[in-house]
Amino acid sequence: MPIFNHLDKEKMDEIMEKVHHKMLQKGEVLYRAGDESDSLYIVQRGKIKIYRLSETGKEQIVRILFPGDFTGELALFKQSVHDSYAEALIETSICQIQRKDLQQFLLKYPSISLEILKELSNRLDQSEKQVTRFATEKVDTRIALFLAEYANGEERMEFTLPMSKKDLASYLGTTPETISRKLAEFEDAGILRQKSNKRIKILDINRLQSII
Repeated sequence: MPIFNHLDKEKMDEIMEKVHHKMLQKGEVLYRAGDESDSLYIVQRGKIKIYRLSETGKEQIVRILFPGDFTGELALFKQSVHDSYAEALIETSICQIQRKDLQQFLLKYPSISLEILKELSNRLDQSEKQVTRFATEKVDTRIALFLAEYANGEERMEFTLPMSKKDLASYLGTTPETISRKLAEFEDAGILRQKSNKRIKILDINRLQSII
């Protein structure tokens, strides 16, 4: 749990005494819009998608949480309700810390607050970039940018998409059919190879980046 990793073992043990563990199966919902927000949830293992629903019921993915990521941070500052949904993409293990316990730790160990603020700052930066892309970039560019960012640092430029094409379409503001068509076009152009339904190998990163 990165927001606590800077603490020594004694302090970590103290925090772990207040942590509750929760297992979610694929498709199981951690919380829904309108539910009381009274805990911080940290992904220990697995993946969680955070999404909102439009008035017409259309799903818009806000972000994907991986191990070490957290959600429910508004519970730290005030009593409120969730404005989004959190759903497990695969079998997922969650660490839950209730508001009253975490607030005590924040007062006792202020360095935790700095780690949380650092992550929230990164999240705000990503959200602003995503909004800008939706408003100004073509779908080809949004897909290419996502692939390039995700491939960055991966060995042999090969990786598994972190979500289904349906969820990826929701995250990038397009349709599953468009995702499939654009990936096929990139493959025909020799930019990438689809080794399976979700496994991607980037063959020409320079040409992929030229689309951005």
